[in-house]
Amino acid sequence: MAGEKTGPTAVVPFRQFVLKVHSRCNLACTYCYIYAGPDRSWRARPPTVPAATMRQTALRIAEHARTHRLREVRIDLHGGEPLLTGPGPLLAQAAAVRAALPAGCTAAFGVQTNGTLLTRDMIDTLAAAGFRLGLSLDGGTPGLNRRRIDHAGRPSWPAVSRAVRLLHDRPEVFAGILCTIDITAAPGEVYDSLRALDPPMVDFLLPHANWTSPPPAPLGPAGRTPYGDWLCTAFDLWWDGGPGPRVRVFTEILGLLLGRPSSSEAVGLSPVVALVVDTDGAIEQVDSLKSTYEGAAATGLDVFHHAFDDALAHPGMAARRSGRDGLGAQCRGCALVEVCGGGNYAHRYRADAGGFTNPSVYCADLERLIRHIAARLNATVALN
Repeated sequence: MAGEKTGPTAVVPFRQFVLKVHSRCNLACTYCYIYAGPDRSWRARPPTVPAATMRQTALRIAEHARTHRLREVRIDLHGGEPLLTGPGPLLAQAAAVRAALPAGCTAAFGVQTNGTLLTRDMIDTLAAAGFRLGLSLDGGTPGLNRRRIDHAGRPSWPAVSRAVRLLHDRPEVFAGILCTIDITAAPGEVYDSLRALDPPMVDFLLPHANWTSPPPAPLGPAGRTPYGDWLCTAFDLWWDGGPGPRVRVFTEILGLLLGRPSSSEAVGLSPVVALVVDTDGAIEQVDSLKSTYEGAAATGLDVFHHAFDDALAHPGMAARRSGRDGLGAQCRGCALVEVCGGGNYAHRYRADAGGFTNPSVYCADLERLIRHIAARLNATVALN
């Protein structure tokens, strides 16, 4: 199953396929690591995925499913902003995958959107095709979303707030909210505002940063853990607050502390099970690597000339799938390695020393959060 622990030589097939259907975005978020980051490969790619690339991608997914006898695959349609295409290409991609998959294998489809283009009719259309929709936003108020603006500098919140209301009325379609942490926003304000939107899931994401391009909030002096402190406060609100959304980073850490495997690249040592296919058919590693340097996510492979098994053997993929063996000495010797897993791979990068074999730039913050969650869990178990 996805997230299973294996030895370094075991072959774990891909089970999640992130398919880019549009390579541009109608927003210009101030912290965007794709369009304001070091990798500009998106400029040379077609804005929308051609039909032939869709069909060939579907055949490669089916080939991989057949080779590895997969019972289910997950297909996430991304961008840029995927809804810039309108629903037609999304439905076409889903139909192509379903038609190609071998008997006994099913596909779960999702769309990750900034929400600005969602309408009731679009939600109805995508829901009828079996899609679930995830939103990206920074909180549940206009002020918290001040960094999410369009290319003319106008706020996205009026359109997004409409999308949230529409999805609230369709809980079977609403997948949840991805929220990149803004260290200047109070964690209580962010969590409470997101909880008020009643999503089924929230995932707090550390800003994509590394030792060469540090996070927005300075991490020194020694012992200062601003992101860990922020997340600990949010955890306490979630843990003590009664019914609310599942917060993925918290449930992942709790599960790892209890001995379960991870299903996220943010923490844990489970092998990577996702790859990306861009609008030109290029097979790539996860987009977060584009926050490090030009070409970091590239594999040199594409769906027209290569099977996804070729991507399994790619050195970059192999490095991210090797668990403890892929970590530097400091991480391998850490007492928290089974839970932390070295953190997000992209956050370990340092151009002048060790590449991706360093601890996460958020190492101290992750330690702070993991130890805090462990203490809260132990206290709760002791009381019962």
